[in-house]
Amino acid sequence: MAGVYVSYPFCAQKCTYCNFASGVASADLERAYGDALEREIRAHAWLWRPETVYLGGGTPSRLPAPSLARILDAIPGRPWLEATIEAAPGTVSEDAAREWLALGLNRVSLGVQSFVERELAATGRKHSAATVAREVDALRAAGLRRINIDLIAGLPYQTKESWGESLDWIRRLEPDHVSVYILEVDEDSRLGAEILRHGTRYGAARAPAADEAAEWYEMAVERLAAIGIQRYEISNFARPGSESAHNLKYWRLEPYAGFGADAHSFDGTRRRANAERPADYLRLMNERGSACVNETVASPEEERFFVSLRLSEGVPLSAQDWARFSAQIGRFREGGLVTVEDGRLRLTSRGVLLSNEIFQEFLT
Repeated sequence: MAGVYVSYPFCAQKCTYCNFASGVASADLERAYGDALEREIRAHAWLWRPETVYLGGGTPSRLPAPSLARILDAIPGRPWLEATIEAAPGTVSEDAAREWLALGLNRVSLGVQSFVERELAATGRKHSAATVAREVDALRAAGLRRINIDLIAGLPYQTKESWGESLDWIRRLEPDHVSVYILEVDEDSRLGAEILRHGTRYGAARAPAADEAAEWYEMAVERLAAIGIQRYEISNFARPGSESAHNLKYWRLEPYAGFGADAHSFDGTRRRANAERPADYLRLMNERGSACVNETVASPEEERFFVSLRLSEGVPLSAQDWARFSAQIGRFREGGLVTVEDGRLRLTSRGVLLSNEIFQEFLT
């Protein structure tokens, strides 16, 4: 199953936890970027017909309907099996949802992150729980019923009780898909950099410890399973049959074409990456009609464990796998980090929390 990823890296404000190459830009840059994006898609040599489309960001829900229509018209394959648009609460209306549906979009991913006012205020988000509830109703009224809600464990001021409040909202709103991320603490976000410096800005001093965030992640696994939303990938949970077809292709090493700033592509044999920043992307598109800045030969057999072991279904083990990785598998089994059942290697619940360390062992 092949797919398309379209990057629209513009937002109304830059959230403190965000470590993506996205943010606020001038109207002129956004407009020029949209034109370049359409050119890049139309110039692509399609070797297959895409079955999934994913518009990520940034906040692609900010795109005016005519601009969105031009971008989607350039992508072959409509009606797609699955076509997702990411949306920030506060940018969704029933009219917009009807326009999205008419353009072939059939799934919406809401970047909620928290339903608790104090946590949201610390991140710079402007919405409230009531906003999310209202917009979920608007999406359903328009006929868009495939809805994902993003949550982050580990935000400043978050407590076990407030995390439980966010999970209670999931039970009330009944989405068919939920993504749960543990806050990434690194230098690429303002909040992460402040936490690493032991500073106080952005509520950094009130961010919970890493082991607390891990505990709340496990709490989410249990609470979501109790309402029929099962984990199928480390950060992704769905009701049976509602898994993200587009995202599954990343973990199953299926091909996809990426367009826009910081977009990546994989055709089964090669990986390509575009310039990260929108201004650089636009300059390269104008200068040479391509924003690709890196191309490498892919090694699916080398990458298979690193990506596919993220899935709850695990990785099927061949005789060659056993010959190559028997020491690692044995060590992780003894440590209670993986299991081998029906010929498949899977992470245990404890293994999920140490997954990055485990993945590295299969890259050597």
